[in-house]
Amino acid sequence: MLRSLPALCALSIALMPPVAASAQQAAPSPAPAAQPQGPAPAPKLIVAISVDQFSGDLFNEYRQHYLAGMKRMTQGAVFPRGYQSHAATETCPGHSTILTGSRPSRTGIIANNWIDFKAPREDKIVYCAEDESQPGTSSEDYVASPLHLKVPTMGGRMKLANPAARVVSVSGKDRAAIMMGGPTADQLWWWGGKGFVTLKGRPENPLVTQVNAGIMKLVNEDRPAMDLPENCAAKDFAVDVGGGKSVGTGRFARAAGDAKAFRASPEIDAATLVLAAAMIETMQLGKQAQADIISIGLSANDYIGHSYGTEGTEMCIQQMSLDRELGAFFDRLDADGIDYEVVLTADHGGHDLPERHRENAMPMETRIDPALSLKAMNAALAAKTGLPGTLLYGDGAVGDIYLAPTLTAAQRKTVSDAALAIWRTHPQIQTVFTAAEIAATPSPSGPPESWTLIQEARASYYPGRSGDFLVLLKPRITPITDPVHGYVATHGSPWDLDRRVPILFWRKGMAGFEQPLGVETADILPTLAATIGLPVPKGEIDGRCLDLVAGPADSCGNR
Repeated sequence: MLRSLPALCALSIALMPPVAASAQQAAPSPAPAAQPQGPAPAPKLIVAISVDQFSGDLFNEYRQHYLAGMKRMTQGAVFPRGYQSHAATETCPGHSTILTGSRPSRTGIIANNWIDFKAPREDKIVYCAEDESQPGTSSEDYVASPLHLKVPTMGGRMKLANPAARVVSVSGKDRAAIMMGGPTADQLWWWGGKGFVTLKGRPENPLVTQVNAGIMKLVNEDRPAMDLPENCAAKDFAVDVGGGKSVGTGRFARAAGDAKAFRASPEIDAATLVLAAAMIETMQLGKQAQADIISIGLSANDYIGHSYGTEGTEMCIQQMSLDRELGAFFDRLDADGIDYEVVLTADHGGHDLPERHRENAMPMETRIDPALSLKAMNAALAAKTGLPGTLLYGDGAVGDIYLAPTLTAAQRKTVSDAALAIWRTHPQIQTVFTAAEIAATPSPSGPPESWTLIQEARASYYPGRSGDFLVLLKPRITPITDPVHGYVATHGSPWDLDRRVPILFWRKGMAGFEQPLGVETADILPTLAATIGLPVPKGEIDGRCLDLVAGPADSCGNR
């Protein structure tokens, strides 16, 4: 029977009184048992957690301060140099790799948005997790859908092997829930602004209605400022970004009813874990004969990183809250006696705002030149070629850029040559690849930390969706021109600060070890599949199984 909502909310500090520095103490993690002699029996529940914008740098910075759930994750199999190995380090492509075993070149999810000139509507920008054929939609006002994901998720494979398998996906973002859960998930929910929502046409769930009511009650109450943990004190200084706006000293105070501020705070992760715990309990996940899976997308890190950067009090409070919330969540699973295996990773890394970097020994940090905007580029190309109208399309100044479909072959060459000349002589541009150059590059193999830029680009390339050009900025240039009226920091580059993420596995009784060499997030699916005996043909994925048994035994079995 479902425990009361207040009892579920008790696992979440962000849905209760503010985080206090003294409240960061937590019960010790269970001591690992003696080293096993071989692979353990199959777990009954896979818990796959993605912490949005959780870079390898953030993990390394806060690892010494974790006391609860994140500390537990450091006591298992630790791969601190995991890689979202592709070039387009965005939320949707990153999440598409985690439980598919595949890179974006196979999942089809090349970016958060791309251009499709054949889309049956005026807006030709396509959101990665929408069905653009739905009448009256746009890329900003869309109907969420898993339509664009080209490969099965782990949950989908589990259901094919055993239809009794239960697959659940919950997240603060629709694209995270959809890309990890896939089209056959039994329950798929994400934060919709005033509660958790699901795919169009799916029935309401009384449990979610109950959880939403409890969460919205808290959203509609004033939230006082959170206390600052002791280890965050050194980060407590304001950074001016212009226009009277500063970041770096936030405490997440919130007025009653401010759902936007709720989303960009530790509270959204707490709410997501409340729903996840409720789903596990009511659906009896991990309590049946077969293995089940729940994927959990924790989105606060990303909203906070974009809004405030990664090196202020805001992210420090978030990291300590994340640790505590996960500790309480794992304690709940322990108390319920569930035999579960956890993997925790991220969809991409992140980069702090250049204004703070410049104050901290990096004077070369800067923002993108407005002359590289598509508006400016189109004006320059019109003047240079004499051709009218919009000549280049895209979802931003860099990344995938598309030639206008109305151009003749001769005009395409003229515009292409002119655009390449501008990009390749601009001091902020590292390189520009054409679609032909990327398509001619073999799919990369070998250590992801040693790939070239064009190999990273190849891992992001999907014919029919990718642009005519892939434009890449040099390191330490933030592709946001104006931090005053929107986000101050971002990700999306092909550099390791955005590609490198932790990949952490934990299960009760496992002997922990650390492997510092690079692995890919595409390796997660075959690794988990091996632990539950789920066959995955090697030719259908890009990843490889990682042995989670310390010592000579091998959890991957027959490779």
